Amino acid sequence: MSGAGRSTAANALEDLDWYVVDNLPPQMLRPLLDLAGRLGGQLPRIAAVVDVRGRDLFSELPAETQAIRDRSNLRVVFLDASDDVLVRRFEAVRRPHPLQGQGTLIDGIRRERDVLATLRESADVIIDTSRFNVHQLANRIADLFADAETPAHTVTLQSFGFKYGVPPDADLVADMRFLPNPFWDDDLRALTGEEQRVVDYVLSQEGAAEFLDAYAAALRPVFAGYQRENKRHSTVAVGCTGGKHRSVAMVNALAERLRDLPGVAVRVRHRDLGRE
Repeated sequence: MSGAGRSTAANALEDLDWYVVDNLPPQMLRPLLDLAGRLGGQLPRIAAVVDVRGRDLFSELPAETQAIRDRSNLRVVFLDASDDVLVRRFEAVRRPHPLQGQGTLIDGIRRERDVLATLRESADVIIDTSRFNVHQLANRIADLFADAETPAHTVTLQSFGFKYGVPPDADLVADMRFLPNPFWDDDLRALTGEEQRVVDYVLSQEGAAEFLDAYAAALRPVFAGYQRENKRHSTVAVGCTGGKHRSVAMVNALAERLRDLPGVAVRVRHRDLGRE
C-alpha cells in the first residue's frame, strides 16, 4: 500500500547489501533476473519495489510473479497499514495518493486496496506497519532478510591527529592527549602506535588502562542502543596530536576489546598515520 513504508523497507534492504530497484514495471522483473544471471553472481540478492505507481502496467504483476516463482527463489512482501494511518501519513507529507484522481484521499486508498487484493492474498509475508516507526520497520526487514553473518551494526574505530582536524563524520570523539606523548622520547619518535614498543609505552601510562576499560564498557550499551534504533553504522574517533602514536595504539587496543560484541562488526582505520 502506498504510504505503508516501501521506501523505508527498500533502504533497509540496501543497508543489508541487496540490489534494490524502485518503481520497476512488472514486465522488467524477468529481464532483470536474466541480467543478474549473465553477471555471474555480482547481483546475488535483488529486491524490486513494485506498486500502483506503475498504473496500467501493474496489472501484469500476478502473472509475472508466478512466472518468476517457477524459475527462482522469490518472496513477495506486502506492506500494509490501516486506512486512518495511511491518511495521516499522506497528510503529513502533503502529497496526493497515486490513485486519488479527482476524488478524496480515502477514495484513492480504497481503489488501491481493490487493485492489490489478489496480490495481498498470494504474498509470502504481510507486514502491517500501522504501529511501526521507521526504525521498527527497518528492524523487521532485517529480521526477515539479513544473513546470519550480517552484522546489525558496523563501527569504524578511527585514529586521527587533532592538528589535521576532527573527522567530520565522527559520532563519538575521544582525546588521548591526557597521556604523555611518545614523540618526546627520542627512541620512540620515529615509530608508530602499531609497533609494540609504542603500544607498551602508551598503555603503561597512568590512566591509560583505566580509560581503555571504562571506554570499552561505555561503548557496549551505545552499540546495543544503535542496534535497537537501526543505526547500522557509526564512527568512533580517537585523537592525539598528530595521529601517529597514542591514538593509533589506543584504537587497536580498543578494537580488541570490542570484537566479541554480539551483532557488531569492528573496523579499524588510521586516518593520519604516515602524514608525518
